[in-house]
Amino acid sequence: MVVGTLHGFDQFMNLVVDNTVEMNGNEKNDIGMVVIRGNSVVTVEALEPVNRT
Repeated sequence: MVVGTLHGFDQFMNLVVDNTVEMNGNEKNDIGMVVIRGNSVVTVEALEPVNRT
């Protein structure tokens, strides 16, 4: 599982995520900015409310 800040996406649900942390059990690994292919996305969840200005 990865957690981070969503920066963008496209029509194929490819995601650009920044400040990304990979979590595997009790291990956490900071991996920075990543592109996640849409076909590997199982779920997307907002962990905090989104504030639009």
